[in-house]
Amino acid sequence: MNIPTTLLQNKKILLGVTGSIAVYKSLELVRLFVKAGADVRVVMSESAKKFVTPLTFETITSNRVLDDTNESWVNDHNHIKTTDWADIFLIAPATANTIAKLANAIADTILLQCALAFSSKKILAPSANTNMLKNPITQANLKMLDIANYTLLETQTKELACKTVGDGAMAEPLHIFWATVRGLLQEEFWRDRRVIVTGGGTRERIDDVRFISNFSSGKMASAMATALYCKGADVNFISTKFENELPEDLYTLDVEDSEEMYEYLTDSIRIAKKGKLSKASLLKDEQIHLIQKKPYLFMAAAVSDYIPAFKQTGKLKKEILGERFELSFQKNIDILSNIDKSDICTLGFKAEIDKKSALNSAKDMLKQKNLDAVCLNILGEDNNFGSETNAITFISKEKEIFIPMDEKLNIAFELLHYAKKLEG
Repeated sequence: MNIPTTLLQNKKILLGVTGSIAVYKSLELVRLFVKAGADVRVVMSESAKKFVTPLTFETITSNRVLDDTNESWVNDHNHIKTTDWADIFLIAPATANTIAKLANAIADTILLQCALAFSSKKILAPSANTNMLKNPITQANLKMLDIANYTLLETQTKELACKTVGDGAMAEPLHIFWATVRGLLQEEFWRDRRVIVTGGGTRERIDDVRFISNFSSGKMASAMATALYCKGADVNFISTKFENELPEDLYTLDVEDSEEMYEYLTDSIRIAKKGKLSKASLLKDEQIHLIQKKPYLFMAAAVSDYIPAFKQTGKLKKEILGERFELSFQKNIDILSNIDKSDICTLGFKAEIDKKSALNSAKDMLKQKNLDAVCLNILGEDNNFGSETNAITFISKEKEIFIPMDEKLNIAFELLHYAKKLEG
């Protein structure tokens, strides 16, 4: 998936790095932030400087690194002004020693002083030997930080620097990147709202080795699911195809044909309408309550209109079929018309080629299938199947809004802006 260069435009990220071999991953992380348009500053512990020099981070960020040797009070290069500047504070990697000090509000380094002074969103990406990480005291410290509103990213199980295989490796840069984007871009309307996105072209089996499908790439659906994740939604992404580099903790369901998609979608809608337990209720000894936000469905899947009338078991042999092979088809179930759309805001996606009839066709879809909105995509050279860009006309009962050609993730964010206004 293409990450737009404006995704984090005007966002200010303070990255803290501590003394772990995983600090080399932080260089890739910074590159991702800068590429997405963010302004990044780095604060380093003295032990981190043994692995990577400050000059390396300064070259990538174009900003001076803050450390224990260069704090200044004649400008903003200090732990108070720097934290006032930042929108979010991320520590990656965070060693067991750093975690212990953070949990006990110890501020004997410039990095720890920044953490104590920073009052907004904080993310922690631990990195430690397995025994150090699983030590009960470290686990207690992590629980303390979770209560203190740190977002804790899970470690990985893989070969560690000590040559043993175990849990403790820092999360991958891309996973940390998306978690940080979510921390920066989430908004109250979408936060914890249950949202379902369907995508990809269904694959309808002819026999066990052949199927019929369409050219849908699933890229627009992947962009929608990612945008919703970034806005803080509780996303269930049901698709036949998934883009690379999706957020790691984005919940996905891989389906094949329309029957399977219909089954999973029906279950997902039923679950989405039940509401979501509040995290605050789970952490505190108080009455459990549900977050009752109206769920949304973005139906971007390209479901086959017709399916083979008779699915064959095994492989059809050409020696038996002969010179001509004719398939018999039957009309497929119309998923959008048959699902229960009560108490769920539903948006359909429609791809057309004929510019003259496209708008009327989309309006007919809006009315006939009882949708809240239709996202019309008229295919062309710049936005054909599998392209990285798109142009969408957002059609609701009240208005039609044209979103001009842009990268699909940017288009997805624009669609969410207008989709918010559909909740009645």
